[in-house]
Amino acid sequence: MERSEIASDDQRPWQSYHTVYTNAKAGMDGVDKEKVQRVVYEMSKGSKYFENEERKEAFIQQKIEHMRARAAKLSDADLSHHQKVADKRFLELEATRELSRIWLHVDMDAFYAAVETLSNPSLKGKPMAVGGMSMISTANYEARKFGVRAAMPGFIARKLCPELILVPTDFKKYTYYSDLTRKVFRNYDPNFMAGSLDEAYLDITEVCKERGITGGKIAEELRSRVYEETGLTCSAGVGPNRLLAKVCSDINKPNGQFVLPNDRIAVMTFISSLPIRKIGGIGKVTESILRGVFGINTCEDMLQKGSFLCALFSHSTADFFLSVGLGLGGTDTPEARFRKSISSERTFSATQDAALLCQKLADIAEMLSAEMQKECLSGRTLTLKLKTASFEVRSRAVTLQKYICSSDDILKYASKLLKAELPISLRLIGLRVSHFNEDKGGNPVDPTQKTLTTFLISGDAARKNVDDQNSLDSDSIDPHFVNERETVLSLDSHETCHYEFGDPFESNHLPDAYDNNCISRKGPWEMEKIHELSSNKTGDMVKTADEIVRTSKSPIKEVLQASEEDSSVQREPEDGNPDRLNEEPSTSGNEENFSSNQMKQLFWVDDYKCSLCGAELPSSFVEERQEHFDFHLAERLQREESGADMRALVPRQRIVRKDCVASQSRSKKHKPSPKQGRHLPIDSFFVKSSQNF
Repeated sequence: MERSEIASDDQRPWQSYHTVYTNAKAGMDGVDKEKVQRVVYEMSKGSKYFENEERKEAFIQQKIEHMRARAAKLSDADLSHHQKVADKRFLELEATRELSRIWLHVDMDAFYAAVETLSNPSLKGKPMAVGGMSMISTANYEARKFGVRAAMPGFIARKLCPELILVPTDFKKYTYYSDLTRKVFRNYDPNFMAGSLDEAYLDITEVCKERGITGGKIAEELRSRVYEETGLTCSAGVGPNRLLAKVCSDINKPNGQFVLPNDRIAVMTFISSLPIRKIGGIGKVTESILRGVFGINTCEDMLQKGSFLCALFSHSTADFFLSVGLGLGGTDTPEARFRKSISSERTFSATQDAALLCQKLADIAEMLSAEMQKECLSGRTLTLKLKTASFEVRSRAVTLQKYICSSDDILKYASKLLKAELPISLRLIGLRVSHFNEDKGGNPVDPTQKTLTTFLISGDAARKNVDDQNSLDSDSIDPHFVNERETVLSLDSHETCHYEFGDPFESNHLPDAYDNNCISRKGPWEMEKIHELSSNKTGDMVKTADEIVRTSKSPIKEVLQASEEDSSVQREPEDGNPDRLNEEPSTSGNEENFSSNQMKQLFWVDDYKCSLCGAELPSSFVEERQEHFDFHLAERLQREESGADMRALVPRQRIVRKDCVASQSRSKKHKPSPKQGRHLPIDSFFVKSSQNF
């Protein structure tokens, strides 16, 4: 008997192969899930997708085992403590329950497919999907009966439904109809929240009060008006918060609605038996962890396992799970939200044809530019998203000195990012623009423009520290020079290299200052040569304090000196001699070129990110890097000339010959300053020096 069961398991390997395609979607209730699972397994086995799914499944299992081990280590005392924490949090969350608002969630029915059917009535009643053989965007309800659904490859869909009709996407058409639906939404809530092209959240509380009708009546009226304006059907859900309203809109799809009363008992009854996967924000991975580690299948289970959730998850994550168990969601009407980014991406059959990839990139840049111009947006940071044929996702970004919104500009910089990755086989390209040119008031912002607050603070600091800043030398670092982002570089017996900005696309931290070169890509032996060159050219330069001051005759040389010294602390010499870092640069022509070149080389963290302001510019952006360098140099010069340079002193030791120490100590026996405890101003120093001659 056992052997037959084992043989049966071996003959059905697809039963352990779980993908997103096997999850029921609206219109797929009667689908043979095992058949779909078997077809997906057989069609994808051995493919790059199959390998990627196996890697993800292995990662999920590893995470489940790790959390099981953590849960097993919890003692009774630990669980008792965390149960008290959970009970307290239950009461706090329950106190925030809001039942006075009425929220409506509208979801268009198979939107892309419905628009195509409206444009081509001959498709009505036939199984059809929008997309291609590589990927499907939407399937109509006739196709869903066969197990065909969104995000499924077209070749698998054709296997499930041989009569399936595939229609290419037309986003201009979908955007047009989406705008028509939003005109209707604005009549009920001018500040509605658009979830995507085909869904929106509306706060209909005031409309219900003004007209004296229920939320269900408003939902019926809105759905009727959408159909009159567009010829498309939609489904709606009404509930006391956005989370529940979205769940309700999926219950009676297509072309239906569900109303959940604003009553606590009704909410708790509704949520208790609801599968956790029905909740927005709980996907395949989270569902697998909650089910595999804690045995949580329904929202009510969240409350029963509250002690484990509080013990093993972060505060915010545990709060989310507990809120789901209580049926709590967003009820506040958000104020005008400021978009932080705008993006566009497209999936296609995997190809490594460079010309075809560039054409795809041009099309995406055109669509993204159109959306940005429609919303009057311009941005400085451009991000390129790539998904390889093996389903590996990569992101590359560049931050510019100017704002861009035209398709030509977007394509220009995106092409540079893409060409740096070629040759490569891709199945998805996406573009995102962020760092927009609008402040909270919607006014354009100049990236180089300082704020009034910064100016006032700088002025106050200048008046407070003017006497202490008169003796600043080229060792200083300008704290305001980092342009609202800090780069703290301190030099003592050891070096430190701390950056407050990070790469949003990479999980790794910046390299350690001792083990890796944070800015320059030179090897250790090359860095040693640089320090030896600096030592040879500067060993005989510093003799007395008077000579040190006279070595700097040009503001440009001073800036380059300071910049070189600021950057040079990023790397410790291999011989471990800290004095090498303190050697003074020469000011002759060759040394000046050396200083300038070294500044350019040591300007980029990991040869990618500006160490001063965090701007991202890959090494292939030569002209943009030069422009960025010139901007910082000009800013530095302006501060030098205006006398508003508030650079922080860095304690350091100078290399001075021993035979000069005695002469320096004798020269310090001058008349004491009239003001006790203050440094001799530099202008007074020059006057006294000239009088001595």
